[in-house]
Amino acid sequence: MTGMLLAPRTTSDAFLSAARAAGGPAGHDAARADRERRLSADVVAALVEAGFSRALVPARHGGAGTDFATLTEAVATVGEGCASAAWIGSLLAYTARFAACLPAEGQAEIWADGPDSRLVSSLVSTGATAVPADGGWRLTGTWTYASGVDFSDWALVMAMAPGVEGQDQARFFALPRSAYRIEETWDTVGMRATGSHTVVVDEVTVPAHRTFLMDDMFTGQGAVSDELRHTQPLFAVNGLTFAAPVLGAARAALKLSAGALTDKVVRGTEPAEALQIAHARAAGEIDAAALLLTRAAQSVDRARATDDVLVRNRRDCALATRLLVSAVDALFHAGGTRSQSMSDPLQRIWRDVNSAASHMVLQFDAAALAFTRGFLDAARAGKSS
Repeated sequence: MTGMLLAPRTTSDAFLSAARAAGGPAGHDAARADRERRLSADVVAALVEAGFSRALVPARHGGAGTDFATLTEAVATVGEGCASAAWIGSLLAYTARFAACLPAEGQAEIWADGPDSRLVSSLVSTGATAVPADGGWRLTGTWTYASGVDFSDWALVMAMAPGVEGQDQARFFALPRSAYRIEETWDTVGMRATGSHTVVVDEVTVPAHRTFLMDDMFTGQGAVSDELRHTQPLFAVNGLTFAAPVLGAARAALKLSAGALTDKVVRGTEPAEALQIAHARAAGEIDAAALLLTRAAQSVDRARATDDVLVRNRRDCALATRLLVSAVDALFHAGGTRSQSMSDPLQRIWRDVNSAASHMVLQFDAAALAFTRGFLDAARAGKSS
C-alpha cells in the first residue's frame, strides 16, 4: 500500500479536539507519571490516537497534513494537562519529519504498517562509530536523551561516518526496535515522565536506504518529499518542538493561579494586590509568548523560510521560552509555601518548565547571536569594501 494515501487528511479543528481529548487522561495521570518517571501506555496510545505520530508524516504514507500552527497549539493543549506528555507528542510529530529525509525505500519500511509508527531520536552520542559495511554501515554506540524510547518502534540516531574525500560527516541511522536496547538513565528534577533514557546499539548493520546526512535535515533540502513541512530548515521550526509544551504548562500554572485568587474571594478574603499584579503580568507574558510562537509557526506554514525568518524564528522561540519561565516563576513564588508542597501541581509545573527551558535549542544567547550575525556581517563587509 506504500505510495497511497492511507488516512484521510485531518482538519485543524479535528486535531485540536483530539488533542484536548488526549490532554484529559494525560492531566489525570500527570502526578503518577512524574512520580514513577514514565507515561502510561494508555496516555501514549491517546497521543497516537489523537494524531501526533502522523501529523508530519509524508502524505504518500498516510500523513495527516498538519500545519505547524495547528501542531503547536495541539501540543500546548496537551501540555496544559502534562508537560511530559506534550513533549512526547511533539517529538512523535517532529521526528517523523526527520524521517522524510530517508530514501524512499527507508520511508516505506518505517511506515509499512501505516503512519502511526512511533519514532524517537537522539543526536547525543558517546563513542558512537559507523563504519562502511556491505550495502550500508556497521553501527555501535550509546545515545542519551531519547525521549519516549520505552514506547518506540524506531529510533533515529546520529553518528559520524566516513564521507567524501575521507572527511567524516554526521549521518542519521534509522533502527527498528529490535536493533537497540534501552538503559534507564533518566532521573531528573523536572520533565521526569518523558523517559528520556539511553539507546544502546551493538554492532548493528544499517542498510544505506535507512540513513541520511544530518546536513540534509538541517537544510531541509535533502527531504525526499516536496511538501513544505518537510523542506523547511531545521532551525526554522525546531524551537516550536520544545517551546510548545512549555506554553501549555505555563497556561496550566495560570489557571491554578486564577483558581487560587478566585477561591480567596469566594472565602471572603481579598487577594493581596501584589498577587493580583503577579498574576496579571504572568498572563501578559504567556500571551506574548503565544503570539511569538504563533507567528513563528505561521511563517513556515506560508513559505519556505528565508535566512531572516530562520534566525527570527529561532530568536522568538527562545525568547518566548524566557517569557514563559518568568511567568511560571512568578506564579510559583506568589503561591508561597503552599506551592512547594508535593501535593500541589504548581510545583511540578514549575519543575517541568524550568527543566524544559534548559534544552539547548531554547537557549536565548545562542539564538540572539545568530539573529544579529547577519546584519553585523553585512556591516563588516561594507566597511571593508
